Amino acid sequence: QVQFVESGGGLVQPGGSLTLSCVASGSIFSIYAMGWYRQAPGKQREWVATIPNSGVTMYSDSVKGRFTISRDNAKNTVSLQMNTLKPDDSAVYYCNTVPPRGIETWGQGTLVTVSE
Repeated sequence: QVQFVESGGGLVQPGGSLTLSCVASGSIFSIYAMGWYRQAPGKQREWVATIPNSGVTMYSDSVKGRFTISRDNAKNTVSLQMNTLKPDDSAVYYCNTVPPRGIETWGQGTLVTVSE
């Protein structure tokens, strides 16, 4: 079973930048699309971005133009560069396949707080 470990979250001011990283165990890279999700307090987990093994990336309208997803299959890592952060971006961020296969367990996530 593949497991995910997210890191890189923290406190950042509005307009600032932050880069998240996810390390996945197992052998899913080069086969499955990977993505980032987030869950804000009182809300359901939502999809943020997708990066296929090859091809074009996709983003939620709320982050398009500000976030950039990338992957390194050799290292089994997925990154999310977040620029021009807004308070509404505050959430716990998770990585997983897109869509989630129901086989891998959701990781602990990494908390991003955008506040002055």
